Parts: sequence; structure tokens; C-alpha cells
Amino acid sequence: MKEEISTILKHYPQGKRDALIPVLQGIQEQLGFIPEEAIAPVADYIGIPTSKVYGVATFYDQFRFTRCGRIHVRICQGTACHVMGASSVLKALEKELRIAPGEVSKDGRYSLEIAGCIGACSLAPVIEVNGTFYPLVKKDDIKEILQKEKNKLNV
Repeated sequence: MKEEISTILKHYPQGKRDALIPVLQGIQEQLGFIPEEAIAPVADYIGIPTSKVYGVATFYDQFRFTRCGRIHVRICQGTACHVMGASSVLKALEKELRIAPGEVSKDGRYSLEIAGCIGACSLAPVIEVNGTFYPLVKKDDIKEILQKEKNKLNV
């Protein structure tokens, strides 16, 4: 893991504080999450305290510290999405995926995450699956959306 992190860091300017978020994004993009053992090397590389790196990584909803499933589903639970029925969409996701938010399926195929706000309030309720956003989602749309994502990955 250390070698992978070192390789990723080489793609970013050393000692530049403004590189922190892109570095964290790069690590997550390559590894699928930000491992705890990446915090200290990132801090050393950028030249800031580890507490600063950890603070930024935990502040932003986009960063995660655990592996995801091959099909990672994020559901917005912001105010607009909640009012427009996100809770029924969440229940449908839990039933279809057979996991609760924050879990990864036993086979590693699926993971489910709740997002505080995805920022697409006019399209509520919204889910994101592996970077693809689905607007105006109803509980009856879940099977079709998941099938589309399975087909993309040949799962």
C-alpha cells in the first residue's frame, strides 16, 4: 500500500497546500477509498500536520475511509430529497441490495452510502451510482437503475 500511495503522490506538486484535495481525490480514485495509512504520507508530502489532512478528509462528504462495492450507490438525504420521497427510495435500495447504509455486500458487489446533500435539489430525489447521477428517482426505478449499472460492468 505504501508504494501505491508514493506513486500516486508523485503526480502532484510537493509542498503545495492547495494540492491537498486533488491528492485525496487521486488516492480515492486509484484505491477506491482513502486508507488511514495514507494520512501521514500525504501530510509529509504536502508539508502540513496530519490533523489538517484528516480534518479535510472527514469534512468533505466525497471522501471515504472504507472500501466500496463494485457498484457504489449514494443516496441524497438532503432536505429537498427527503421532502420529495428519498426515504422510500432508500428503503427500496436496502431491500434490493440487501444491505444497510454504510455496508458492503458480502460478495463485494454493492455498497450503499447516505449523502447529506448531493447538490442537485431541483432534481430531487437523486441517487449517484458509480459517478452517474439519476434524477427524480422513484422507488420503482431502483431495479432498472441497478440493472443498467450491472450491465455497464458486466456484473
